[in-house]
Amino acid sequence: MGSGVLAGVVGVAVMTAAEKLEQAVTGRPDSLVPGRAAERVLRLDPGPESQVRPRMWAMHVGMAAGVGALRGVMAFAGLRGPWASAMFTVVRLTADQTVENWTGVGAPPWTWPRDELLVDVAGKAVYAFVTGAVADRLAAAVGPGPGQRHAAVAGGRRVHDVGPVAPAGAARV
Repeated sequence: MGSGVLAGVVGVAVMTAAEKLEQAVTGRPDSLVPGRAAERVLRLDPGPESQVRPRMWAMHVGMAAGVGALRGVMAFAGLRGPWASAMFTVVRLTADQTVENWTGVGAPPWTWPRDELLVDVAGKAVYAFVTGAVADRLAAAVGPGPGQRHAAVAGGRRVHDVGPVAPAGAARV
């Protein structure tokens, strides 16, 4: 799990750099929505922007690190590569939207202006693919995950049922 948190922190750093580049080109300001969500989660009174900004950064990085833990679990289970990162993009979007909508500071993405939706989805995709690349590399250092070992035995999903594979390092009976 620690490797996933690390991967999530690296992912959010790259996503933030990409967002800052996009903001320099478009003039789009920072979104304070994560900070407002943090206020609601922590039951803090709404503060002025000077108080919301540190909360925004804490929520921005905290959510990325927390959700990154799941990408680490995915990688160690054998869900690696671009397919896994594409799946994880949806998880990252879902995590943010669940918190923002649950706290009442966000609206469902399908109600957003298309340009805002595109920026958010693109940013989350950058995060997901960078986080995935880091998590996959860390997981690869310990070898194939159970899903990868199962695919090697079963030929992917071409064989209906070969049963579970033995744990790593165990002899197959």
